[in-house]
Amino acid sequence: MILFPAIDIQNGKAVRLKQGQKDKYTVFADDPVEMARHWSNQGAKWLHIVDLDGAFEGHAKSAPIIERICSDINIPIQIGGGIRNLETARAYFAAGAKRIIIGTMALENPEVFGRLCKEFPGKVGVSLDAVAGKLKTRGWETDAGKDIDEVLPGLEKLGAAFVIYTDIERDGMRTGVNIGALEKLLQLSHIPVTCAGGVSELDDLVKLHEKFAGTKLEGVISGRALYEGSLNFADAQNWLNKIQ
Repeated sequence: MILFPAIDIQNGKAVRLKQGQKDKYTVFADDPVEMARHWSNQGAKWLHIVDLDGAFEGHAKSAPIIERICSDINIPIQIGGGIRNLETARAYFAAGAKRIIIGTMALENPEVFGRLCKEFPGKVGVSLDAVAGKLKTRGWETDAGKDIDEVLPGLEKLGAAFVIYTDIERDGMRTGVNIGALEKLLQLSHIPVTCAGGVSELDDLVKLHEKFAGTKLEGVISGRALYEGSLNFADAQNWLNKIQ
């Protein structure tokens, strides 16, 4: 299981939102590149980078910052937020991204999503962000009108290589992972799943491992809990190193 430190970029800074609401943010670093270096130096195996401005505005607004992170950091990076066309995806891969995460495009323009998956096999994942199982798009501000179980089989057929699942109601709230929803998704998915939203402490990772070891659960994304210290990254990574 991989622990992905999250770096969410808004107005050029590393922030964390609560339940995805852009006006409920906390700034944790003025320089996202420096924050990426921090997690790399701490021993992170991967980084999870999201262009929040891109997600809200529909284009890769934070691309220059993300490209600097890709050039400065030697560990694998996955990127999401505002990737709505092939050109943006290609630019991120050219900059050094290991994987990219597609949300809005996958649900609203599956033909282009399928072309992207075919062009970069094994490197394009889908972001499934939901409230009570109902999917959201466009920076979580638009109701997609679909459930996860309606769309995932089709996205797998198009070539999605992995799933990033976020329980929006728990995002940034440190209230624990939605075990029931995650279990349902893992039963449905034929591709690796990483969950986000609700992780608050090491015990959350332990419980996930105990319940889902041997399943398609690939990893956990954490932001606020790591930044505020309720989840100590070094302790968590040391524990993960021991069980793998």
